[in-house]
Amino acid sequence: MIKIIASDLDETLLDTDGSLNQKNINAIKAATKAGVYFVPNSGRGYESFEDNLVDLGLAQQPHQYKISYNGAAILENAHDRVIATNGIPFNLAKGVFDAGRTFDHVSCHVYLLDQLYIYHQTPTDAAYMASRQVPFTKLEEPDIDFLKNRPIMKVIFETPDVKRQHELADHVMATYGDGVDVTFSSGRYIEFNKKGVNKGRALLQLADLLGVDHEDTMAVGDNFNDLPMIKAAGVGVAVANAVPEVAKQADVQTKATNDDGAIAELVNEYVLKG
Repeated sequence: MIKIIASDLDETLLDTDGSLNQKNINAIKAATKAGVYFVPNSGRGYESFEDNLVDLGLAQQPHQYKISYNGAAILENAHDRVIATNGIPFNLAKGVFDAGRTFDHVSCHVYLLDQLYIYHQTPTDAAYMASRQVPFTKLEEPDIDFLKNRPIMKVIFETPDVKRQHELADHVMATYGDGVDVTFSSGRYIEFNKKGVNKGRALLQLADLLGVDHEDTMAVGDNFNDLPMIKAAGVGVAVANAVPEVAKQADVQTKATNDDGAIAELVNEYVLKG
């Protein structure tokens, strides 16, 4: 019996334009009414999807939860209460940032628990972030020393050039691979978290805190940073629009894409049916 549904946001729960369709809203409200936890499990900062939680009736609710930064932070929705964090040590984050920023035409993001800094934002990144209404602070200089005493959740880079994505990832991992893991998302982001930190680990940690058996969890996603939770959950699901490498490792693939209410399909089949 599914008791937790952990879902990626972009290209999974949300339509391609970043909106939340009514089929998914209705299904998720029905699931939570039935006692199922619906847990957004995103690479993004939690403040950037608060409006989605409002639409789902989950914003600022006690005993409802969210996971951010690819598993680096678990929070209760009420008062954004932090349950657990697992960020990158500053010297490691600085090394990753400095290594990645040497690439031309690449945006550099540094995520704190409650703030995002971006250096050298590209037009493609600006358009994507605007479509998601993600708040951030612009970095004028490529220097993050002022963050030395702040908890850094992850460091990511943006380019739609797939070849450049892998070149950048290889360059960073050649020096810092002992301390960080790399993954990819949304066809544009190269994401670095502390080694061992991922969406799957955070999902199982939350399940343990809630007393939910791992086999009673479901995880839904579309891209490489979703793979750890898809593989960790009792039922791992790829949406119809998932990248092939993710789809072939899922237990289930939806018939519906993110634009057609994939989450509603799953809720109706696994939670509400019968």
